[in-house]
Amino acid sequence: MCGIAGIVDLTGNRPPERQELASMITTLHHRGPDGYGYFDDARCGLAHARLSIIDISGGNQPIHNTTSDVWLVFNGEIFNYIELRAELEAQGHRFYTRSDTEVIVHLYERHGLDFVHFLNGQFAIALWDQRQRRLVLARDRTGIRPLFYTRHRGRLIFASEVKAIFASGDVPRKLSMTAIGDVMTYWSALGPATIFEGIESLEPGHLLVVNDDGSERRVRYWDWDFAHQDSVGTRAVDSYVEELRELLVDAVRLQLRADVPVGAYLSGGLDSSAIAALVRQYNKAPLRTFSVAFEDAEFDESGFQQSMADHLGTHHTSILCRKGDIAEAFPRVIWHTETPILRSAPTPLMLLSASVRKQGFKVVLTGEGADEVFGGYDLFKEAKIRRFWARQPQSRWRPRLLDKLYPYLRHSPAAARAMNDRFYGAGLDRTAHPGFAHEPRWTTTRRSWQFFSADSRAAIGERDPMATALKWLPERVTQFPPMGRDQYVEAHTLLSGYLLNSQSDRVAMANSIEGRFPFLDHRVIEFANRLPPSFKIRGLTEKYLLKRAVGKMLPESIVRRTKQPYRAPDSQSFFTERGAVDYVEDLMSADRLKDAGYFDPLAVGKLLNKCRAGRAIGFSDNMAFLGVLSTMLVDEFFIRGRTAVARGI
Repeated sequence: MCGIAGIVDLTGNRPPERQELASMITTLHHRGPDGYGYFDDARCGLAHARLSIIDISGGNQPIHNTTSDVWLVFNGEIFNYIELRAELEAQGHRFYTRSDTEVIVHLYERHGLDFVHFLNGQFAIALWDQRQRRLVLARDRTGIRPLFYTRHRGRLIFASEVKAIFASGDVPRKLSMTAIGDVMTYWSALGPATIFEGIESLEPGHLLVVNDDGSERRVRYWDWDFAHQDSVGTRAVDSYVEELRELLVDAVRLQLRADVPVGAYLSGGLDSSAIAALVRQYNKAPLRTFSVAFEDAEFDESGFQQSMADHLGTHHTSILCRKGDIAEAFPRVIWHTETPILRSAPTPLMLLSASVRKQGFKVVLTGEGADEVFGGYDLFKEAKIRRFWARQPQSRWRPRLLDKLYPYLRHSPAAARAMNDRFYGAGLDRTAHPGFAHEPRWTTTRRSWQFFSADSRAAIGERDPMATALKWLPERVTQFPPMGRDQYVEAHTLLSGYLLNSQSDRVAMANSIEGRFPFLDHRVIEFANRLPPSFKIRGLTEKYLLKRAVGKMLPESIVRRTKQPYRAPDSQSFFTERGAVDYVEDLMSADRLKDAGYFDPLAVGKLLNKCRAGRAIGFSDNMAFLGVLSTMLVDEFFIRGRTAVARGI
């Protein structure tokens, strides 16, 4: 795992300079603390910050081909590099390292832009082809590793994080209110846009080819596809169970490849428990597991975590996260995520990754992605019930099925009958819309817009969540079966935009930790996407086939446990008996809000008072508070250039 950065001169007038590259890559030291590497010629400069995991002594980047006219920097891992290398060597290719990176160069030489189809991994790649005078940028299929770029004054500038692009020199810094409005609807900006005007994200499963004359071609080489969902043929369920188990075993086997120790996270739920169990069952080496506990029982899952660790016999370490810890660390989280966020949940995970690093680990396996791939979220069950309800919208008992959801929430949206019916009953006439399952959530999140200033609302304009989503999504999504539509939207908003970014890559790499995600092996996804919904949600039991595949490896208490998504204390973390923590009082003061111009000081003041009094108990208030605070921190760090409040960055 690493950080990459680079500059391509598209006019021939401003060749990249080594000092520019050094300024960019040193901002990514947290991503690669083990050394820097550079390449530059008259048109292109590449820089690399290395976190050494494979071929520790010989895998320094940039990597080149035999004739030294193809150069590459790479952030990530290619898990099937051993098999690919053997095939390439049999075809006559010769290697000068043992790294997975060099495999990419030779694949490009042999297959051109089709090289990405051979890769099983998580990656952001920048390749400079001197012969064809073109830059090739590539990002992994699901968006595990980030990659951003901009065009400015005749150059294309790219990096793993936006802060490195700003470090190149004079790239303008301005927030996009349209994108921030999208964050406060969909939880992330709708790609390729970012919250920074003029800076784009290379979307998951895409290639970007930029010629030195400035022309470019964007290629989608992979996507989630549910066109054949429902077609199970005549095979017995057990055969699918066995196929899934074999795929997961192989995904874990590949992702254990490293020249450093590999640990695993244990959240207390099915997904991380399954990954840890697969590691223990098919790998004889001792396993270290790590988890986070909370002082508040509503969020704490330490009992299940310890039960699973005892079951597997792992050496387990848990950290206790208190509300004050979240408040103290939150500014640093925003420095690393580079975007507003609506929940505090990334913060304990950043503290956990710091603990993992202190204990000598660089790599952890996690259960991220299983809910999106196998239908684990309550959102999917909600949509199933709401579609059932929509067939008889006057029914009084059909919406009562929603009462079975959210038993773990202290303030469930289903607790109040009238509110429940209004909340979930919205949009029952739009069951065919790709955003049907998400409309209640988008509507709730979008209530944060009431805190925007008049100027911000004018800049955003009327942006209906459902209409915007329909324009943004590929047309073929409308032809997917209902659950396929739900999963596709989830994968392209919450998963890639928030979970794999703010809650995974950024908070792990803040402490130089590489997360790996076996459930997001593209072979596992493609297998699951062909399954009928009944193999994912049977009745109201989520992840049916996955439980069948891994259930015998786990304690009954884990398998039968009600799905409880990972959460952390939100607005209450930032207030004590003495009031709000200092930086909250400062950033959310009327003067600072008025000066920044994004939010209405009067409306935010009322929200702040509500939080102070402990009355912000609903999703809307908590998301609005975190959204305002994190946006002000983004402004503080990346627009005004003040980082003092982000301790220990």
